Amino acid sequence: MLLLTRSDIEKIFTMKDAIEADKQAFSLFSQGRSEVPIRTQIPAPKANGTFLFMPSYVPDMDVAALKVVNIFPGNIDKGIPSSPAQVLLIDGNTGVVSAVLDGTYVTQLRTGAASGTAFDLLATREAKIGALIGTGGQAATQLEAMLAVRNLSEVRVYDLNAERTKNFAENMNEKLSSYGAKIYAVASSDDAVDNADMIVTVTPSSKPVFDATKVKKGATLSCVGAYQHHMQEMDPVILTRASKIYFDSKEAVLSESGDILIPLEEGLITEDDFTGDIGDLILGKIIGRESDDEIIVFETVGIGTQDLVTAKYIYDKAIAAGAGYTWE
Repeated sequence: MLLLTRSDIEKIFTMKDAIEADKQAFSLFSQGRSEVPIRTQIPAPKANGTFLFMPSYVPDMDVAALKVVNIFPGNIDKGIPSSPAQVLLIDGNTGVVSAVLDGTYVTQLRTGAASGTAFDLLATREAKIGALIGTGGQAATQLEAMLAVRNLSEVRVYDLNAERTKNFAENMNEKLSSYGAKIYAVASSDDAVDNADMIVTVTPSSKPVFDATKVKKGATLSCVGAYQHHMQEMDPVILTRASKIYFDSKEAVLSESGDILIPLEEGLITEDDFTGDIGDLILGKIIGRESDDEIIVFETVGIGTQDLVTAKYIYDKAIAAGAGYTWE
């Protein structure tokens, strides 16, 4: 069994690799070529947390996977990841666990890559300004995904914690300097989204974190954080302004995400407003952006196929490179 730490993975696997893995994962999912039961959630109200268990299986790849990921937002203030996790990669022919990967980093990669996939396929080609709302454990890869698919000149970052926002921007300017974009800490979400071409929200908020009227025509939004019914980081007004609304999985989103469930229940939108799953866009079954003035929304809660394919890509590269530690 191969053990792969974050450091092992960082040496052999890039954000562009992760985006390609997610594209395959979404394609497999939309073709019905992966088995992905809706994830099991166990609330931990005492600690304001949630335990999540995400199984998946792709027969064509002879691989199964199980991710154990636990969402504890308060961990940020303790200096530890807000979503600690492990991914078990399982041989589909023998049932033997072939690898255990740092699931926190796999989650960060594949979640960032989901936004990267949406932006790669849907953002305007000349996008220059990005906005990121939230600086928690998923934020760094969300930021890198934007930079990996468009030649941005700047990204504005906002979080309720001003000091954390400033430190995040400083760290990202250093870590992601090769992309050539300037990362700015800003004082409000209005400042972040003003004239932004690409917007990511990645917070556990239960109320909208931006004003939809401030979003420009032509913007593409990826909303990542609302993984439970009561969470609603998206201003629902953006759904009425959007020309198209995509999901990683409509079924998963409608079982979990307050960003979509609450506006549906309030009658602000109907399911007729949905464009479809992004895997169907990849397969050419549904239409993409048709003009530079369209506002497009992508809602993602994550599907197990992403973890499986990303982990398999990492595992194959690790075997080729001799990376990781073999536990006999």
